[in-house]
Amino acid sequence: MENLGRINGKTELVGLLATPIGHSLSPAMHNLAFDKLGLNCAYLAFEVGNEQLEDAVKGMRALNVKGFNVSMPNKMKILPYLDELADSAKFSGAVNTVVNVDGKFVGHSTDGMGYTRNLKEHGIDIKGKKMTLIGSGGAATPIAIQSALEGVAEISIFARDDAFFPQAEENVRIINEDMKHLNVKANVYPLENVEQLKAEIATSDILANGTGVGMKPLEGLSVIQDESMLRPDLIVTDVVYIPRKSKLMEQAEAAGATAINGLGMMLWQGALAFELWTGQQMPVNYIKEQLFAE
Repeated sequence: MENLGRINGKTELVGLLATPIGHSLSPAMHNLAFDKLGLNCAYLAFEVGNEQLEDAVKGMRALNVKGFNVSMPNKMKILPYLDELADSAKFSGAVNTVVNVDGKFVGHSTDGMGYTRNLKEHGIDIKGKKMTLIGSGGAATPIAIQSALEGVAEISIFARDDAFFPQAEENVRIINEDMKHLNVKANVYPLENVEQLKAEIATSDILANGTGVGMKPLEGLSVIQDESMLRPDLIVTDVVYIPRKSKLMEQAEAAGATAINGLGMMLWQGALAFELWTGQQMPVNYIKEQLFAE
């Protein structure tokens, strides 16, 4: 890409701390945008898991980077290593974007807004709808919180009955108590309770997968084992965008449901992050043409 060919002593670094990163479209997306707008910045992806995260953040500080993204599995683990949290991150307890503000690392969450913006781009307004959300991690939590803020009527959260379940319970508590004024009804169930999952999906308008099931190393798998749970008037969304058609998306299409993969969410959360770093709007239509054309 052209901007990488003109890196110089004044180029500002932006990055990604995640694992796995081989599938990520973030470097291509942001470098295309930097180039299009003539910004002297470069975006690089770094293979960083929980064990290396603290040192990686220290390294970002030492290098005085402009900012960086955080993805799975680091979105919640990074909180102690930051100086401040924006409201979006405080509510969701997760960070996907860090901005260097005069040496202070400020954490933001743009995932939830990216998710709802993607639905709007598909002509879907979540206001008054019921959602069944699978997951309680760093992607699912912002989706739950932002959906509540934007007027979803009811949300049923399913999480595996393991270390993640307390986070699911906390998400429901936040919606029912801390966000009580929004009048959103939230419930939490173990994902292992298949009959309850079936019942909740049957009365939902939207089924959202907020987990990494469907992407490497879980490619070919789905959070839905019984395809009869899906129906034509159901909207099925996925945070997974590589592969573009995950197993869940294949199941949704086979059932005649509306299938929306994670590509649009990835684009819009990135556009919001880009604006936080640069103060400029990402040239979204250009990125779509260059990167997301089928």
